Amino acid sequence: MAMSMGGAGGNMSEINVTPMIDILLVLLIIFMVIVPVTPRGLDALVPQPPKNPQQQQQPNDRTIVVQVLYRPGQAPAYKINETDSNGGVGGPAADRELEQKLTEIYANRAERVMFVKGDDDVNFQYIATVIDIGRAANVDHIGLMTPKIQQGM
Repeated sequence: MAMSMGGAGGNMSEINVTPMIDILLVLLIIFMVIVPVTPRGLDALVPQPPKNPQQQQQPNDRTIVVQVLYRPGQAPAYKINETDSNGGVGGPAADRELEQKLTEIYANRAERVMFVKGDDDVNFQYIATVIDIGRAANVDHIGLMTPKIQQGM
């Protein structure tokens, strides 16, 4: 705060605003530089419906869907695109066989996208195991199928 002595016989105090304007300008420049650098959002892969309805009826051989089938009192069974991957056998042997088949499928693919679909009664630990198996088979993007997504496919 600066004080000026006036000729009117009393002390008069005034605020020196010059340093505050300097600080304001520096902050304005900093915010102008920082704002364009901040990320806008996350990239998301969203399935797009086919442009013509005839294409929807043909099976898409690029899409890999691993089904986790519930079996009461036993480890679940797996299917890859509606075909048995393990002959109805569950457990660690089925996990290794599923990983081998997925590795074979994705060996020559540029697009490494897999979907996991589980029965309603399957414990989520088995879904997580399939996701881990997919990661071990070098799958880049793994999605979970829900009933709403299945209606659109």
